[in-house]
Amino acid sequence: MKKMSLKALIAPSLLSGDFARLAEEAQAMKDAGADWLHMDVMDGHFVPNLTIGPPVIQSLRKHTDMFMDCHLMVSQPEKWVDDFHKAGASSITFHIETVEDPAEFIKKVKSTGMRVGIALKPSTKLETILPYVKDVDMVLVMTVEPGFGGQEFMADQMSKVRELRAQYPTLDIEVDGGLNEKTIDTAAEAGANVIVSGSGVFKAQDKKEAIEVLRRAVNKHIFTN
Repeated sequence: MKKMSLKALIAPSLLSGDFARLAEEAQAMKDAGADWLHMDVMDGHFVPNLTIGPPVIQSLRKHTDMFMDCHLMVSQPEKWVDDFHKAGASSITFHIETVEDPAEFIKKVKSTGMRVGIALKPSTKLETILPYVKDVDMVLVMTVEPGFGGQEFMADQMSKVRELRAQYPTLDIEVDGGLNEKTIDTAAEAGANVIVSGSGVFKAQDKKEAIEVLRRAVNKHIFTN
């Protein structure tokens, strides 16, 4: 059955880009055919690394009209919703592990007009998020431990993707971590249609082709099965 309301969305992670040249990197990704920019937001608490915040999003927004997919790997994400909205974020994806009242958080994000996604770490059971899936625009299944780029893809997380796709045929399901030409078929076959790739795109000699490899795999598996 073809899931025609779905679309293959390729979201290069700017965590793998040059932070001194983010506007140029964003334009390069647009020119290469990327659909979204994936922004990894880390606070040094929920995850040990420390990256960007609303000021960087606000600065980058002046230089790009691309969809900014902001993945909040932070403690107490509810404190940052308004700041990210004002900065120009297109969506916020929060971790189920970080909020006391997911339903209330989802409502807060939606009230701003941004899209909202819900993410879970590899060690978090899928059942934890199921009560909220009907209210979000996307689910992010982490295929590495959140916090650092360059980790190896965890294929055992595909069972979560398969179960979600079976229950929600038109849901945007995002995977993040270790996605490249070697792992994309596994993720796409399981049902992922939103593909985050950092080094898989940024370290490729031909970035446009790297993005197209990811897109072709999603189209092949999702729209022909």
